[in-house]
Amino acid sequence: MQNPRARRWFADWALTPAGWARDVLLEADARGTLLRVEPGAGARDAAGDVERLDGVVVPGLPNVHSHAFQFALAGRAERAGPDHGAPGGGDSFWTWREAMYGFLGDLDPDGIEAIATRLYRAMLARGYTAVGEFHYVHHAPDGRRYADPAETSRRLLRAAETAGIGITLLPVYYEDGGFGGTAPGERQRRFLHDPDGFAGLLEALAPEFRDRPDRRLGIAPHSLRAARPERLRAAVAALDRLDPTAPLHIHVAEQPKEVADCLAWCGRRPVELLFDTVPVDARWCLVHATHLSESERQAIARSGAVAGLCLTTEANLGDGLFPAAAYLAEGGAIGIGSDSHVSVDPAEELRWLENGQRLFSGRRTVLADGPGASVGVGLLQRVCRGGAGALGRPIGALEPGRRADFVVLQDTAGFGDDPTELVDRWIFAPAGVRIAATVVSGRAVSPA
Repeated sequence: MQNPRARRWFADWALTPAGWARDVLLEADARGTLLRVEPGAGARDAAGDVERLDGVVVPGLPNVHSHAFQFALAGRAERAGPDHGAPGGGDSFWTWREAMYGFLGDLDPDGIEAIATRLYRAMLARGYTAVGEFHYVHHAPDGRRYADPAETSRRLLRAAETAGIGITLLPVYYEDGGFGGTAPGERQRRFLHDPDGFAGLLEALAPEFRDRPDRRLGIAPHSLRAARPERLRAAVAALDRLDPTAPLHIHVAEQPKEVADCLAWCGRRPVELLFDTVPVDARWCLVHATHLSESERQAIARSGAVAGLCLTTEANLGDGLFPAAAYLAEGGAIGIGSDSHVSVDPAEELRWLENGQRLFSGRRTVLADGPGASVGVGLLQRVCRGGAGALGRPIGALEPGRRADFVVLQDTAGFGDDPTELVDRWIFAPAGVRIAATVVSGRAVSPA
């Protein structure tokens, strides 16, 4: 007997964990969880209340790293500074950071919610169906606490609900201005917590996540610059009291200066320090992790942690190139994020991921899984799998028990709908491919 409240779709092609399947019937319950993913369905199964999906169906992509407010900053920091061309001068991540701090000066909760709503709708239009929001703008511009300490966090949850995207909210623990407990600067005062205040924030937020399969609460110690080891452990303990399986994210080893400063302070590199401070396992997402020693890279791969790669932002900020080929060969897990949102397109992130390795190595198809393997399909499956783990939600795959989050890709150039070729064209030559539909928790969402 069919569930009268279930939703059902029929796809000519769908990408399942076992690979491509033809004539697939998908069924989800009223709460948006997949009940059936049945290849080889017949005409009878495709009749009645079944929606026909016109195109190739792939899992919706998880976006593991977002700073929503930076969507309104994108494009505003592309003018050369006064030291441009001077010996040892020029713009960098650190000059961009000052511009970002300046942008935050007048941003209020209404603005945060409005920007995030527009951003999340743009993500849905391009194929992201879930977001990890690494949220550190907790307080008023002068550092004053809002009457509700969770004010800006609740605004982000409301933006996600309005847009229709799944969200893993990652409130940021931020206390220090540099390694070893350096005092924070004036322009960092919107971000700051002490351990008790941060624990209170998590407790205030926890009810927002009860019986909400579209949401997950985790935390994000901002970085080892901003959270000294004992404070990082305290933040993790505060989360563990609520949910010892919840996701943990951190910025690490994004810039050479960060590595040099960490070495100067404690004689260890950032990833070494992190592994010495807390047990790093599959709960963790190490965002950027660009500048690694060989032993650090291998330690991340062995741990099960996800490397959260934000290729378009890392290129925009001049961060450097993650050692993806070696890391993936060692079995490392990856996810992708749009970070500062200079691009809000998962296909572009995947294109940069592979093309960066091509430019570095002078070879093609660097990240393919083996002879004859599709680079695009392989990367898509990797980041869906890694992204699901990083966001701590049952997403990223078309199989029973996962959320009914998927995207329909459609050929618009008349080159045919071979599913592998269509995915590769979407990533590497996207002009003839469009996203015809995006479904989140079993519901079609409107484009931006």
